[in-house]
Parts: sequence; structure tokens; C-alpha cells
Amino acid sequence: MSKLLMKPASTVGKIHDISAKKAGWGYVGFSLYLLEEGQLIKQETFDEEVILVLVEGHAEIVADGKKFGMLGDRLDVFEKSPPHCVYVPSETNWSVDPATQCTLAVCSAPCTKKYKATQIGPTGIELTARGKGTNTRYINNIAMEDRDVASSLLVTEVFTPSGHWSSYPPHRHDEDDFPNMTYLEETYYHRLNPSKGYGHQRVFTEDGSLDETMTVENHDVVLVPKGHHPCAVPYGYEMYYLNVMAGPLRKWRFKNHPDHNWIAEKDKT
Repeated sequence: MSKLLMKPASTVGKIHDISAKKAGWGYVGFSLYLLEEGQLIKQETFDEEVILVLVEGHAEIVADGKKFGMLGDRLDVFEKSPPHCVYVPSETNWSVDPATQCTLAVCSAPCTKKYKATQIGPTGIELTARGKGTNTRYINNIAMEDRDVASSLLVTEVFTPSGHWSSYPPHRHDEDDFPNMTYLEETYYHRLNPSKGYGHQRVFTEDGSLDETMTVENHDVVLVPKGHHPCAVPYGYEMYYLNVMAGPLRKWRFKNHPDHNWIAEKDKT
């Protein structure tokens, strides 16, 4: 199995625990919890900032001593409604107390500037189409660079319809060369509907030094340390993924693969 493909450690509780050190890089951390009603969890942030994403369920969230009350709307991520999220600065703590079964994503990265603990979404998050034809997918931008809510983290959700491609044409963001490109590590947390489905993701560099094609199943995580990283879902299933990106600069600048950039150019016409 590819070292880039992370399978769930269990079916309950903390099913993913990916630190930057475990991933072998310098910025992105990602954890995922499947929580039962009343299964309270608390954590400290230390030198990292965190964005808590209520992927599914309702929960009371407290961050840096601020009570955000009962958050959450969708009980199934494929309802596609905007998520409820909370930003938590470094050197503080947070807690989540589920009122229902919850899927909680904990996105983390180094904190270079402290922001106040803030609720992100559902206000300001709108499901938006991107691409054409079977490259069409739907985006919930949670914390991209147009929202000044974090110092390092970039977070977004993507819904890919049955039989469609996503993160396509193949593109990369693995060089610190702003404004041409930014270096951003990335994780993909995958869900499939129905849950017994599967999809595919390829992570590859133009020089061939990295070329991994993975079958992804429900709750899998893919690490993207460098290179291009398109994915696809077969007919009969739809795919969701939660992207977490971070690097030395909180900007998303990428380049399409030169062999396939014509597709993006064609879509502009």
C-alpha cells in the first residue's frame, strides 16, 4: 500500500492522527474523530492554529474560553449545506461536546500570527460550481485566502458527482515561487456515497520521481507532499473530500500539468 494513503485506525473515536512529523513534512496536521453523543473531547493547541470542521452532527464548541453554543446543521455530509467551523489560535485550548453522532475534522498548521477564536460558516460559505462537463464539482470554501481568518491554514470542501473528475486538470503547488506558485502541503479526507463505494487518486511529479495511484475508500486520507493530484469517482457513487493546505505563505497559486493545461484553456472559452 502507498505510504501516501492513510487508512482509518478504527471505526470509532480518533480514526486519524496525522501530525506534520508523522507525514514527513513541515506544515499540515490532520485528525479526524467519529464521536458519539456526549463523548466530550478537549485539546490544547500549543504552537499551532486549528480549524475545527463539523463535517457532520451537532455539538457545543468552546475555544480559547469563548462559548460558541450548539453548532452544526447537516447530519449527513452529502446534504452539502455549508459547514459550521471554528478557528482556534495557538497557545490555548478547545473542547467539543457532541449532542449527536459527530464527524469532527481537526485541521492544524504552525501559527505565525494569532487571530481571535472565531466561528467560520455557515455564513459566508456558498456551494459553488467549478469546471465543465464531467469535470464539474461543487466547492464549499471554508477558509481560503479571501477570508482573513488564519495565518497558515487553507481549508475547503469539494463534492464530486457520480462519474466525474476533480482536482483536474492535474495541477501542483510544490514550489515556493510566489506569485507564480506557492509551496503548499495538502491532505485529502475522502468520503463516498454510498459509503461502500470507492474512487481513485493519483499523486505524481512531472519527472516521474513520484507516481502513486491509489484506490480511496470511505474515511481514507491521502497525503500530497508534492506533484499533481487529480482524483475521480466511478458511476454510481459521489465523492466528498476535505482539503487542508498550508505552507510558508497563505496563498494558493498552482500550475497545471503542461500536457493537460489545454483542458483548462478550453474550459475558459
